[in-house]
Amino acid sequence: MKQLKRMKPLLALVLLASIATACAPKPEAATSHAGHEQHQGSGDIQETTASATVLPKFLDKQSEEIRLVYQAAGQATEILKWMPCYCGCGDSVGHQSNMNCFIQEVKPGGSVVWDDHGTRCGVCLQIAVKSIKLTQDGKSLREIRQTIDQTYKQGYAKPTPTPMPT
Repeated sequence: MKQLKRMKPLLALVLLASIATACAPKPEAATSHAGHEQHQGSGDIQETTASATVLPKFLDKQSEEIRLVYQAAGQATEILKWMPCYCGCGDSVGHQSNMNCFIQEVKPGGSVVWDDHGTRCGVCLQIAVKSIKLTQDGKSLREIRQTIDQTYKQGYAKPTPTPMPT
């Protein structure tokens, strides 16, 4: 959590940048999972690194904002695993939560299987940033989940089948 607090100013910048660029799909495109049609099935790139502090090579050609969100997501798996994604990735690629847009799995030894899905999706990025920011603001997992569900319940795709935090 200390690492997340240090990232607060950067995450605020990323959130503002993503909102300013309006990268979320428009409601009419939400049901088609805009920008992801080519990923039906298992088209996402996955890469394993030794830990969450070692980012995958597929981020090398991405913007600094996307790399920062991935860095934050690597430190926030205990938050993001409780947050649904509303981009349609539950149906299109079998994701269970917003965490899977960035990280497919954290293995018992600490290695991380990263997923490049989030590099192509503004909804995924926004949900992750918003969830982490709300945690930094002192909100509980349940409060954050309610905010995410309320924010994305209309005009977006069906959410991933993410359980409610206890």
